Amino acid sequence: MDSGILSIIIVVSVEFFLGNMVNGFVALVNGVDLVKRRRISEVDQLLSALALSRIVLLWSVVLNILLSFTYPGRINIHLIRISNFSWIVSNHFNLWLSTNLSLFFFLKIGHFSSSAFLYLKWRVRKVVSTTLVMSLVPLFFNVLVINGIFDESIGGCMRNMSYFHCSKASTQFSKRILLTNSAFMFLPFIFSLAVILLLIISLRRHQKRMHQVVWGAQDASATAHLRALQTGMAFFLLSVAFILSVILQLWTFDFLDMNLLILSSLATGIAFPSGHSLILVLGNSKLRQALGAMLRGLRGLWCWGRAPEPGDCAPLTGQASVPLRRLH
Repeated sequence: MDSGILSIIIVVSVEFFLGNMVNGFVALVNGVDLVKRRRISEVDQLLSALALSRIVLLWSVVLNILLSFTYPGRINIHLIRISNFSWIVSNHFNLWLSTNLSLFFFLKIGHFSSSAFLYLKWRVRKVVSTTLVMSLVPLFFNVLVINGIFDESIGGCMRNMSYFHCSKASTQFSKRILLTNSAFMFLPFIFSLAVILLLIISLRRHQKRMHQVVWGAQDASATAHLRALQTGMAFFLLSVAFILSVILQLWTFDFLDMNLLILSSLATGIAFPSGHSLILVLGNSKLRQALGAMLRGLRGLWCWGRAPEPGDCAPLTGQASVPLRRLH
C-alpha cells in the first residue's frame, strides 16, 4: 500500500474515533443533565442536536466512501441514493445548527442600541427556531437538485452499458454532486461570517465604553464576547478549510489517483465535525468539567488496576480553572 494512502487512513481513523467519542460525550452529558434536572437550557439543546447530527454525518461520510470503493455493478442503487441523502441532510443540520449556535451567542452577548436588534434579542429562542425552520427551504432545493443529477446520471449509464461510459458518467456525477453541495454550503458560511463581524463590532464598542469608565477594564461581558468569537472563528476557519479542500478536489479530480482523492475527501469531511465539537467541549464550562471528571475517573481506574510506580498516580494539583460564564 502507498505510504500516502496509509497515512491518510491513519488520520481518518483517528478523526472518526475522536469525532464519535466527543459528540457522543456531548449528547451523553446533556442527556444525563436532562434526566436529573428535568429541564435543559437553550444552548445545551443546540449542542445536543448538533452532536447527534454530527454522529450521523460521520457515519454517512464513511458509508459513502466505502460505497465509492466498490464496483458500481455490485451496489444497490437505492442504497447509494439513501447514503447520499443521509449525508446531505446530516451535513445540512451540522452547518445550520453551528450557525444557529453562533447566532444564539451573538443575540445573548451582543450590545447594540438598534430597535431591530433589541427586538430580536428579546425573542432569541424564537429567532433561532425560526432560522432553523427556514433553513429547510435550501435543504429541499438541495435534495431536489441532487435527485435530478442522480436520476440523469443513472439513466445515462443504463442507456449505454459500456464500462467507459459508466465510468465517465460516475466521475461527472461525483463532480456535479460535490459542486452542488458546496454551493448550498455558502449560505450558512456567509451567515456565520456576518455574525462574527457583528460580534467583533459589538466587542469593540463595548470595550470603548468600558475604557471610558476604567482604563484597561476587563469584565464578564468582554470575556463572553471573546469566548463566543473563539467558537465562531473556529467554525468559520474550519468551514474555510473544508470549502478550499472541496475546490482543490474539483480542480484535481482528473489528475489524482481516485483512491487517494476519495480518502482525502474523507479526511477533510471528518475533520470539520470532529475538530469543531472538541473546541465546543473545551469552551463550555459544564462539558469541560464533566470531561475533567471523566478523565480523573479513568485515571483512577487505570491506577487501581495496576501496580503504580512512585509518583505515577499522585493526586493532580494546581488544576483549578476559572469558570466560564454560561449562556442560557
